[in-house]
Amino acid sequence: MRRLRPDERTKARMHATGVLTAWSSAGTAEGAVADLVGRIDPALYSQLLVFFAPCIDADALARGLAAAFPGLPVAGCSTAGEITPDGIAADTVVALALPRAGFRVVTDVIPDLRNLTVESGAAAARRLRTCLERRCGDRPEAAGHRFGLIFIDGMSYKEEMCVSAVAMALDGIPLVGGSAGDGLSFGSTAQLHGGQAWRDAAVLVLVETEYPVEVFRNDNFSPTDRKLVVTRCDPELRIVHELNAEPAAQEYAAAVGASTRDLTPMRFASHPVVVRIGGNYYCRSIQRVNADGSLSFFCAIDDGVVLTVARPRDLIRSAEAELDRIDRALGGLDLVIGFDCVLRRLDATRRRIRPRVEELYRRHNVTGFFTYGEQYGGMHLNQTFTGVAIGRSRPQ
Repeated sequence: MRRLRPDERTKARMHATGVLTAWSSAGTAEGAVADLVGRIDPALYSQLLVFFAPCIDADALARGLAAAFPGLPVAGCSTAGEITPDGIAADTVVALALPRAGFRVVTDVIPDLRNLTVESGAAAARRLRTCLERRCGDRPEAAGHRFGLIFIDGMSYKEEMCVSAVAMALDGIPLVGGSAGDGLSFGSTAQLHGGQAWRDAAVLVLVETEYPVEVFRNDNFSPTDRKLVVTRCDPELRIVHELNAEPAAQEYAAAVGASTRDLTPMRFASHPVVVRIGGNYYCRSIQRVNADGSLSFFCAIDDGVVLTVARPRDLIRSAEAELDRIDRALGGLDLVIGFDCVLRRLDATRRRIRPRVEELYRRHNVTGFFTYGEQYGGMHLNQTFTGVAIGRSRPQ
């Protein structure tokens, strides 16, 4: 097999806002760092956002980036697939370089999620917000030009508490993000910050920019009349043992017209379950079937929760309508930092519409990663596409 030269395995795209997207298919931390060095001039940038495949050694990547770009902060995480300007990818490292001109960025890490409390999560967010205000000033006119990003360990089972605490403390700064992934292994994820790789952590990024921004969420499902009540579960581990007082996998399979042996991530992607909160439906996606016939979920679950089996709507049409709306609202869309559920990727593959998803994301300059869960405001979601859209025109 022919070995790719560095200039063949790495690409870059400059956006009108001065943001540079660079991505490498080297397949190793050392190779990816070498590729990015050839594309990114650290003197021009104030922050790197880095999303990387689980085959990449996280510790080596953190050390390599710190050595290659001294003084240039890095924040990011491992993924369940990457989104590049070329389309959907695997085994890559994707970097978004935010320029010094037009962007002011502060970051921090929230460690030890296992012992996180609402108070400690909120305190970390307040400290970072104060840091941003000291740097930029607390100006009312900046409200439409600020946003927060959060990358949370997708195997921590702490996303709900973490994101609700952080969103509350940010006091109006819109927050979006994604739960770090591990391909489809569901083993261990990694977060990058401060020159090292973290586990059981969340990385928080606050940005003020001169460009208009909008955070968004988009999904593509509609509820049916089929109901599943959680009658026995382990909330801490997000495991449901019984639905409607029957073995969970058996009851779910019956509700979607399948056998338990057919319950795969593809099946879960095609037949999500949703909960109703405040008049709206939100997905509570199933992660896997366990050996004892129980079901592990991506989101918080509890006894008495009423789950509704949902049917998918047209993913392309739904996402295209939302991105077109944002393009009009911002007076021209420059790029989207996007977080898309891994189950949506699997569903697109099963329905053979993945090339159309890639074309849509390329057209709207979406860069980001596939997640184990998505964050929007103070909520942790599943089977959703969230992100922040950045307009290309500065205010006069």
